[in-house]
Amino acid sequence: MGARTRRRLADGDVAAWLVKSTLPPETLSPGWAPGGTRRLDRCLRASYRLDLMRPGQLCLLWLSGRDRPGVHAVGALVGPPAARDGQPSVPVEIRLLERPVGRGDLLRCTGFADAEVLRMPAGSNPSYLTAAQLAAVHELAAEP
Repeated sequence: MGARTRRRLADGDVAAWLVKSTLPPETLSPGWAPGGTRRLDRCLRASYRLDLMRPGQLCLLWLSGRDRPGVHAVGALVGPPAARDGQPSVPVEIRLLERPVGRGDLLRCTGFADAEVLRMPAGSNPSYLTAAQLAAVHELAAEP
């Protein structure tokens, strides 16, 4: 089989944005307790994807690295991406999950197995989730 052809994302491809962090939530916002909500500005990589990001779209915080990788918070974009100190970033309002959804659990979930963040861990920030992948996260997190 040949290599997978990469194509540009379109509005209909994105059920939620996945913004990545190498810093755990307790370092991003000291005192952030499970169930608590924070408004944060998350740095992004400059790409065409920023033009697809709009306030109100769902957003998840993905902790990268070896220590507790996976989805740690859920929420929404509260503004459009903008340059801050020469770096693109986006304001998000997100709630820290009571129990993060670990990368290992997501790897075992057929609905999430093809997610970009698993196929290309060092890939784009923001990454994205399809509707099926988002449903898998909600199911594992027991989120409504």
